[in-house]
Amino acid sequence: MSHQSPEMLAEKAKELLVEYLARYDEMKPKEKMAIPAQPMREQDPDVRNKNLEEVAIGYTMEQARVEAMRCLQCKKQQCVADCPVEIDIPEFIKHVANGDIQTAIDVIKRTSLLPAICGRVCPQEAQCQMNCTVGKGLKDVNQAVAIGRLERFVADWEREQGVVKIPDVKPETGKKVAVVGSGPAGLVVAADVRREGHDVTMYEAFHKLGGVMRYGIPEFRLPNSIIDQELDTLDKMGVKIQTNFVVGRTRKLVDLIEKDGFDAVFLGTGAGLPIFMGIEGENLVGVFSANEYLTRANLMRAYDKDFADTPIYPSKNVAVVGGGNVAMDAARMAKRLGAENVYVIYRRTENEMPARNEEIHHAKEEGIQFHFLRNPKKIFGTEDGRVKAIEVTKFELGEPDASGRRRPIAIPGSEYIMDVDTVLVSIGNGSNPLISRTTPDMKVNKWGNITVDESQKTSMNKIYAGGDIVLGAATVILAMGEGRRAAAAINKQLKEEIEAGK
Repeated sequence: MSHQSPEMLAEKAKELLVEYLARYDEMKPKEKMAIPAQPMREQDPDVRNKNLEEVAIGYTMEQARVEAMRCLQCKKQQCVADCPVEIDIPEFIKHVANGDIQTAIDVIKRTSLLPAICGRVCPQEAQCQMNCTVGKGLKDVNQAVAIGRLERFVADWEREQGVVKIPDVKPETGKKVAVVGSGPAGLVVAADVRREGHDVTMYEAFHKLGGVMRYGIPEFRLPNSIIDQELDTLDKMGVKIQTNFVVGRTRKLVDLIEKDGFDAVFLGTGAGLPIFMGIEGENLVGVFSANEYLTRANLMRAYDKDFADTPIYPSKNVAVVGGGNVAMDAARMAKRLGAENVYVIYRRTENEMPARNEEIHHAKEEGIQFHFLRNPKKIFGTEDGRVKAIEVTKFELGEPDASGRRRPIAIPGSEYIMDVDTVLVSIGNGSNPLISRTTPDMKVNKWGNITVDESQKTSMNKIYAGGDIVLGAATVILAMGEGRRAAAAINKQLKEEIEAGK
């Protein structure tokens, strides 16, 4: 499909809105399903692959209302059941269709404090949109009601009006809660616990808040200004923040309770320990974990060469190993940093790739080259120890493995050489081991993830955990869902203590 200009999409939506407004209240489900899905306005691919500005421009008011009119307002609300934080999706979409955007954002904020972020980076096609009746009726999940785009629209609208509402905070209770890590799980816990009137202090190891949302997701997908504005809400709610504070080093975890007097602690320290392939040549100069590469570019602004001193490896031909969202982000960032050729090497086919369909589509548009059923076997270096090539093995798919995806099987004698000067490894991450190593009583599983019960409580009294440190590398919204459960358990614990006079 040819790239449609933002102006053309906006003009078409104006015509459609006039047409549908006249009969919206009387429209039958079949008529609503005939309303065309609204494409997202985007930068031209040949322009955006050279800048760090956001790829998606967003809906206009007319586009948002037309898209919202496609919602059938189902009695069985499967979209709500599939949302990890259970946003009342039909309710907020109904208000968008009617043009009442303030009420729409108010509905979302009952259960989610980060709509501008979730609207941009959540895998809606695998969650709230997966079982949408419209998508199922049209036999295409990509034709489901664009819930994420509508969430983004209402959040951006509120911010642009300059009327962002701050959640009410109940009277002070005298109880203190420490939140370790400022990623999506920690942010939800801080907000939900603070709403109940408890004193909340958030500890962040880096100099900037946001966790994986800031260091792992590029600005062309999630601008840092959006993160800053969402975080500003926590500050206005009275959450205290300490950056450059490494729990486990700056302060032992148990000391937060035993010496600092916190009544509960939430751990949301993430899964930032990169996993490598264990092949010959991985120690050469020019081999990086995708996480490090993105952290340098995102958190430390290495792309801003005129104003940032952070070094970033100059690359001409880049191989990115992996098929998830992080791999897509690293590949697309490498292109923007000046690489002439960027190759994504993935050992299965496109059908098995865990990356979002939208990210794969955007990468292809931007000139990223995909090599499926391939995997590196060895990395070759120059005499001075820099990457010069990789040896790649061809694969075929066998029977499904434990993940439900067909197992890749190497084809003997199929190896060949690719000339590259940089290799970015994106095959997964392990949980941050610092807490478990410095807290012997903390139970973890064989992968190093902290084990929790159904309320997110760890093996230690008064300590809860959630997000990637429990799940392994997951999504923003799944981490938020864990944060919501943990906050509810913490609030319950503190309420019982207050009622008992403790």
